[in-house]
Amino acid sequence: MSPVLGTVLLLLALNLLNYIDRYILSGEMRPIQREFHATDQQMGALGTAFFVFYMLAAPLTGWLGDRFRRKPLIITGAALWSLATLAALWVHSYATLYLRQALVGIGEATFGIFAPAVLSDFYPERDRNRILSIFYVAIPVGAAFGYLAGGELGSRWGWRAPFFICSIPGFLAAALYAWLAREPERGAEDHIRSTLDRNTVLGIFRNPAFLTATFGLATLTFAMGGISWWMPEFLRRSAGMSMGTASLTVGATTVIDGIAGTLVGGWLAQIWLRTDHRALYLFSAWSVALTLPCGVLLFFGPRSWAVPSLFAAEFFLFLNTGPLNTALVNSVSAPVRATALSVNLFCIHCFGDAFSPQIIGAISDHSNLSIGLGATLVSLLFSCVILVSGARFAPPLEEP
Repeated sequence: MSPVLGTVLLLLALNLLNYIDRYILSGEMRPIQREFHATDQQMGALGTAFFVFYMLAAPLTGWLGDRFRRKPLIITGAALWSLATLAALWVHSYATLYLRQALVGIGEATFGIFAPAVLSDFYPERDRNRILSIFYVAIPVGAAFGYLAGGELGSRWGWRAPFFICSIPGFLAAALYAWLAREPERGAEDHIRSTLDRNTVLGIFRNPAFLTATFGLATLTFAMGGISWWMPEFLRRSAGMSMGTASLTVGATTVIDGIAGTLVGGWLAQIWLRTDHRALYLFSAWSVALTLPCGVLLFFGPRSWAVPSLFAAEFFLFLNTGPLNTALVNSVSAPVRATALSVNLFCIHCFGDAFSPQIIGAISDHSNLSIGLGATLVSLLFSCVILVSGARFAPPLEEP
């Protein structure tokens, strides 16, 4: 196996574990809520804790990533989030559970910034959509395993057991990355002409290609974060499912849709990209637009439509995963890529999913969860408009 392929596979494995650890809690929310006598708003606040500390850690980690080797930073982050996952064993109050969520967010912030930057240094602009689409398949697969681990293992052995079991592979993957991974040369595969708005920190705040991709993703993330946090509980309440069945349903739907949607979306966008450099933005906008009617049926339609609507909505949402993230990394140059990705992460969580689970929970406390989740449809509409507007700023792709 080549060093490049080995590094890519290890990054894919770490991304998978990253999302497993993130979604365990959502898969077993009911027993945790009962033990700590928490309201829906308080359970949503646990998602907020993760994302607030995730986004607050992002600027520092981005600065570090543009100045130091990324390999030791990735290893440190993986070890930290795995340790925080393991720490669930010693959580016996809502306050310590909140603190654990915050520590997981800090650990995962390092990986979310550095991994796409490392991959971008292995592949040129025209090929990044393909490799990033494969890399981001780990999001739905990891989320699905997180839901399943929480729902199934938590139902059998108590809610702390899944956190213990899922923390161990993180330590092993970090050790393998330390042993086998390769650190690529920065900017070795960049071919788009470098300009001030692409290769300086101040320039990225005047870079319309970066800004529209970032805020299009932020409004999309508001919806995705809220839906992913509350969907097992929504199916339990609205469709009368047990905790295990709801987690299994969401997990299975997420893994099937995530793999199919992410790979199909990357493939279709790659074809469109051959003839139109705006394709990454326009394709992402179309995927969001197709999600809207499915969301209406999911949240407000008959109970019998819930699962089919969820399946369709998640498929369309996952179509844009690779293309939109590729648009982000292509919008800036290597010298500031980690910083730009840290700014992006700060924005998408600050204006996206840092507060959406708690907002949805607060609306649910005063009405019901269907109405709370309905707020995500408005954010999807804004995302579609921003991405269509941003397509004209997409940088022309130059051949290597």
